[in-house]
Amino acid sequence: MSIALACRGDPEGWGPVSRIRPFDLTSCFEEGAVLSPLLVIFLGSAVVACWTHRGREVLERRGRSIWILRAKLLLLSLACAASCANLIYIFATRSPISFLPLYLLEFVALLVAPILTVLNHYRSRTSSATLLLFWPVYALATLIWGRTTLTNNGLLPVVAIRSVVVLLGFIAFALECLGPEPDEPEHFSKGHAESPLLTANIFSQWSFSWMNRLMKKGAAEYITENDLPGLRPKDETAELGNRLKQGMEKHSSLWMALFVAYGGPYAFALGLKLIQDSLAFLQPQLLRWLLSYIASYQSSHRSGTEDHSAIEGFSIAAIMFGASIVQTIILHQYFQHCFETGMRVRSGLITAIYQKALVLSNDGRSSATGDIVNLMSVDAARLQDLCTYGLISISGPYQIMLAFISLYNIMGWPAFVGVAVMIVSIPLNTAIARLLKRQQEQQMKNRDKRTRLMSDLLNNISSIKLYAWENAFIRWISTVRNEEELKMLRKIGIVTSLNTSLWTGIPLLVAFSSFAVAAYTSSVSLTSDKIFPAISLYMLLQFPLSMFSMVTSNIIEALVSVKRLSDFFHADELQPDVRQVVDSSADLDEGDVVVSVTNGDFSWNKNAVSPTLEGINLTVRKGELVGVLGRVGAGKTSLLSAIIGEMMRLDGEVKVFGTISYAPQNAWIMSATIRDNILFSHKYDEEFYNIVLDACALRPDLALMPQGDMTEVGEKGITLSGGQRARVALARAVYARADLIMLDDVLAALDSHVAKHVFDHVIGPNGLLASKARIVVTNSIHFLKHFHQIYYIRRGIILESGSYAELVTNPQCELHKLVKGHGNLAATVTSGMSTPFITGFSNTPDSEGDSKTAVDSVELTEEKLETVDKTLVRRKSYGKAVIDDSLPTKTASDGPTKEHSEQGRVKSEVYYRYLEAASKAGFISFVVATILQQIANLLGNNMLREWGNHNNEVSGNEGSGIYLLGYGLFSLSSTILGAVAALLIWVLCSVRSAQRLHDSMLNAVMHAPLTFFELTPTGRILNLFSRDTYVVDMILARVIQNTVRTLATTAMILVVIGYSFPLFLIAVPPLAWFYIRVMIYYLATSRELKRLDAVSRSPIFAWFSESLNGLSTIRAFGQQQLFIANNERRVDRNQICYLPSISVNRWLAVRLEFVGATIIFIAAILSIVALVTTGVDAGLVGFVLSYALNTTGSLNWLVRSASEVEQNIVSVERILHYIELPPEAPWEVPQNVPEHWPTQGEVEFRQYSARYRPELDLVLKDLNVKIKGHEKIGIVGRTGSGKSSLLLSLFRIIEPASGTICIDGVDITKIGLHDLRSAISIVPQSPDLFEGSIRDNIDPMGVSSDADIWVALEQTHLKSYVESLQGGLDAPVREGGSSLSAGQRQLLCFARALLRKSKILVLDEATSAVDLDTDKAIQEIIRGPQFAHVTMLTIAHRINTILESDRVLVLEAGKVIEFDTPQALLANKQSAFHSLAAQAGLA
Repeated sequence: MSIALACRGDPEGWGPVSRIRPFDLTSCFEEGAVLSPLLVIFLGSAVVACWTHRGREVLERRGRSIWILRAKLLLLSLACAASCANLIYIFATRSPISFLPLYLLEFVALLVAPILTVLNHYRSRTSSATLLLFWPVYALATLIWGRTTLTNNGLLPVVAIRSVVVLLGFIAFALECLGPEPDEPEHFSKGHAESPLLTANIFSQWSFSWMNRLMKKGAAEYITENDLPGLRPKDETAELGNRLKQGMEKHSSLWMALFVAYGGPYAFALGLKLIQDSLAFLQPQLLRWLLSYIASYQSSHRSGTEDHSAIEGFSIAAIMFGASIVQTIILHQYFQHCFETGMRVRSGLITAIYQKALVLSNDGRSSATGDIVNLMSVDAARLQDLCTYGLISISGPYQIMLAFISLYNIMGWPAFVGVAVMIVSIPLNTAIARLLKRQQEQQMKNRDKRTRLMSDLLNNISSIKLYAWENAFIRWISTVRNEEELKMLRKIGIVTSLNTSLWTGIPLLVAFSSFAVAAYTSSVSLTSDKIFPAISLYMLLQFPLSMFSMVTSNIIEALVSVKRLSDFFHADELQPDVRQVVDSSADLDEGDVVVSVTNGDFSWNKNAVSPTLEGINLTVRKGELVGVLGRVGAGKTSLLSAIIGEMMRLDGEVKVFGTISYAPQNAWIMSATIRDNILFSHKYDEEFYNIVLDACALRPDLALMPQGDMTEVGEKGITLSGGQRARVALARAVYARADLIMLDDVLAALDSHVAKHVFDHVIGPNGLLASKARIVVTNSIHFLKHFHQIYYIRRGIILESGSYAELVTNPQCELHKLVKGHGNLAATVTSGMSTPFITGFSNTPDSEGDSKTAVDSVELTEEKLETVDKTLVRRKSYGKAVIDDSLPTKTASDGPTKEHSEQGRVKSEVYYRYLEAASKAGFISFVVATILQQIANLLGNNMLREWGNHNNEVSGNEGSGIYLLGYGLFSLSSTILGAVAALLIWVLCSVRSAQRLHDSMLNAVMHAPLTFFELTPTGRILNLFSRDTYVVDMILARVIQNTVRTLATTAMILVVIGYSFPLFLIAVPPLAWFYIRVMIYYLATSRELKRLDAVSRSPIFAWFSESLNGLSTIRAFGQQQLFIANNERRVDRNQICYLPSISVNRWLAVRLEFVGATIIFIAAILSIVALVTTGVDAGLVGFVLSYALNTTGSLNWLVRSASEVEQNIVSVERILHYIELPPEAPWEVPQNVPEHWPTQGEVEFRQYSARYRPELDLVLKDLNVKIKGHEKIGIVGRTGSGKSSLLLSLFRIIEPASGTICIDGVDITKIGLHDLRSAISIVPQSPDLFEGSIRDNIDPMGVSSDADIWVALEQTHLKSYVESLQGGLDAPVREGGSSLSAGQRQLLCFARALLRKSKILVLDEATSAVDLDTDKAIQEIIRGPQFAHVTMLTIAHRINTILESDRVLVLEAGKVIEFDTPQALLANKQSAFHSLAAQAGLA
């Protein structure tokens, strides 16, 4: 055995380097220690690969693929035969070979190769990596072996046959590169081509060539989302979310969970990074080898001994080239793994946050929507950033260690003076990092505060416009922004700039101190081959040190974020056992219990003192109609929430049989089409859908819409009127065909005749839902007699319950008092039986929407009811609605308007406007400082070169002082200039631009007309104020600073090389051309990808904030899983855009670094050519090469930072787009308003017509109405007849198309909007509140005294409630006023109107959510002395509230059809008003 492994036929034995031949290895070493292990490794990996392929399914191959396989097998068989022939030849001729086992191994390897080829071809979609890597390496090793063997023993036949083996293998290698699927068409899945990574071979992955198809397309045309390849299955959000979920179940710490879920590839990336670091430190060693080779070559040349061959020099250059190529490949694989991990972490977290948000309890939700959205946008992104650079915290110290080992090798002990300097600088760094962390945390809080204010502002924008409160909000937001956020930004800027200059200064100080000590203590003379490798090592040190500060701040931010996320993940969830849901797959029979609550105590908060609902007993059976009544804030809505499972159950039990559908009091509408809103992810059943539309009286409304039921509704249903929103939500509840339908006061927002229609056709005993169990919360007494059971709630207790007849006849009952107080008992008993629609006005239009005469109308209604009866008979055939899983891959459009997204290059004007905002002088001085810094640096390095040459001549370190002094002064001045440049850009330019851009944008958005907000999703505007503003605040300054600095460095490098080797200048134009080409290719694609990424990101947040608003509806319908899937689809869509946008950077870097390596190679070859021909001095070569080694980095950074600037300036572009929004009319117009105007409150419409937007039809047509001062006017009409539009036109929310309105003789179109809007008060239909105190909500402008506010609260019956709150007027109001009931919110809006004491008061269905008693109290206030001298316009659904008006205005389709006193109109039996009153039982 030992003989077989022995080294034979070579007298030099195993010694790696040959003693006889110059620059060569021994034969034994090459055959035994290089080629043999290579074959063993190949055999091992081939066997493993065969084993793994064995279990996979066989794929179909055809045509060209099979021919390629046959060719490969033929070539490999020939190679195997040749190898066998070689063995036979060696045995036959007894050739003197060095290591026999090598030839046997080669033969075995070539036997295994075909097996691997076949298995891989049929069972894998990519080329075999083992084969692809083996052949090039084996060929290279064989080449070196061939040179040695031929010069040594001259075994020509053996070398010839092996060359044939390698040649055949190489052709097989070329065919293998084509892969098993050479001409397969593109596979598509989920609307995208499949990911090219699934079929890319290892070289394609290393060089990122799999991106080529996309890059070509990007250079030719603008890329759209459909051009992007899909995700690999393992990167899909659903899969990523599951992995994190499993991790979180096993580990309580979020860090551990994330590591378990996504840590594998990340750990592999760390391994790659450490290898790459080692290679990076190999370069200075190779440089040192080259320089000492040049020095010894020259000295031996002078002395006439030729013991150095030129091959050695060229080989060193080739090795340097090879090392830098390998380094590039490894580095970018590392980056790709890091970025992919970052993407996975973000997607997993977004999914987890979304899933958690769907199960948050009321306590857990106490952090407002703005904060939860921040968790998703900011905190998840911070962890993503951590993944990108976090590994530097491990690789940094490793690099520092390697640098010092190398430095010790070069300079000996003096190198460690540098170490001492660094160690001293570490505590300084940590102190700065701590300070930065504190500032960042504070800044996060400031940003949260501003985002919350901003989201409040956007949610309540219509109220803010109507009340002319814009200035108050601008003031609040500007205070947070300028006083808190920007002050902190300035501090952060100062600390950051000192931090960066510190890190550029430290390596220079380290180098200086080491050289100084070496010069005076060391006996070794510091010549060029020591100084320049040392300098390039110090330069390498600069990267880990400067990154260190960034990474520490990244880690700190991530720690803060993980803490916030953990708190959120541990927040209280809904009680899982709050109710028992018995899923009845079998249909329930009439009379079966659908929901039962026994002795239930429920509370909204865990630690509430007393429960919100106490001792609740309630049973609802199939087919029953149950009414829930009670005053404002009594707990009616809470009761429904308890049944849905939203509250904490303290005692008792809740059982629900079957499914639930629910229509909330404030209808929740998604930004999707009306049909999608009604279907709500159920399958479309046309027949039933049409019945539902008719029953909910939605036909006439749809007829007016541009695309019928396919019309896109804006976010929160903003384009629909209140009544339409309520009916869409009702239609959704009806369409779901659940066992239990819960309607929370849906009739309140409807006109009385529409309410009647809806009650008869949907809710009532003959309605669509007659066979279902229904719980209806109502404040209206008109339909009560149809209810089977009535519950009257007061203060969370069911005060009385029973049938209508029982309760109404008992004089002690609340219900009796209620009915008695609000309508005669007799009328109520008969009213609403089924008053036929005998009326010429507003009959229920049939589906064409044309009005018929009274007689037709009767038949029509009869027919209608008959058809409804028929449907009742056939109702059994309408099974439950089926959930539709096959939702489209493309998400619903992003609101009624596409997000504005530019294409092509960012216009130079954007840069100019940014610099203008930032200060031109500041920017110019920054550029000058940066250039001077580079020049100082260059002069310092030149001092070193002179010093090295001086030392060479005196061959010692004498006379170093002057050189050291020069180097020290130049280094110091370069550091100081760096600090000045950083301060200029960070503190002067950045803060100024941040302030100006944000203020201009806020101003422009506040001046935008209301229609802009109706067409733009809130999430999109918020995105500009959070994400894009963050980019302008924090990121732009940094990337601009980097770009200018890199540009200066690159220019210096080219100057140095060109000046020293003029020959090099020939190579500059082609290289420059290549760089510019690559840059154009790259920027074209990268820019669009970045934009697609940004545009696909906002739907995630829009969907998220939308889901948060509709939580109760989603939970009631039990659609959490569907919404999670929809969220996953949106995240996937974003990932599809994000993945190419990071790979494109790698694609670029690999190509640029290849060119950089070529530059070094050319410079090294040129220096060796010069050495062999004319002689050259080592100092110059060292000087040039140490600069050339930096080119790769600099040129790469230049393209990267230039593109980063372009990608981030897109934020400025978007902000500028908003700054240029067309504004509404001016707020103040001087000298147009008389003093104390209006004094009388007289309103006159003259020939007035108006439309909402230029492209829409008129909503008001030719109105001529004169309202006297102090008159009380009631306004009625069907939904959509133009009642609300009339009021909006008074406030000039809609501007006139023709005609005008005068108030007290002043033409309102001639005065400023604020003058107008502050003269009129309104109580709007949807009460808008914002986060803040009760005082802020009533009087944001801060103009009233507390005493006045208390009076207003007393008049609106809120005083006792507010006094009971902690803090009284300063008690907090939660976001959107969610801490108050709907009725209380309306009363609070009343208090606002009372406080303003204006001469004109507008009430838009102001009491729709209030119970009858409170309504009565409010009516008394309105008719009381406070309002005696006020002109009032009232829109009301409850006819009784306007019966006491002075005159009534009846509208239909935007025209006035009647305008007279209510008495006159009621007396006329033909009048439209009479028929309305008749339906309400008042005529």
